[in-house]
Amino acid sequence: MLKMKRVSETAALRAFTDDGLYFGDVEDAILVKNKVDSWKVRATRDSFLNKALAGAKGVIVPHQLVKAIGDVMIVSKAAAPSYSDEE
Repeated sequence: MLKMKRVSETAALRAFTDDGLYFGDVEDAILVKNKVDSWKVRATRDSFLNKALAGAKGVIVPHQLVKAIGDVMIVSKAAAPSYSDEE
């Protein structure tokens, strides 16, 4: 059975990639014609985005790349910016 969520219930959800990496925190939904078009995801201290973006505050994830929304949001790894772990 499909469970519906209100957009207001998604604020501050933690977002993870489909590989299980902590991606960031959901900040807001971007609506176009009363439908969710994309999601603002904020880079937090321990998130993959914080390492990959090097100073940017977050990313906008198209709704098509969101796989599931429940207690957490699962996003496709295609939503992640390219990043190499060379330090």
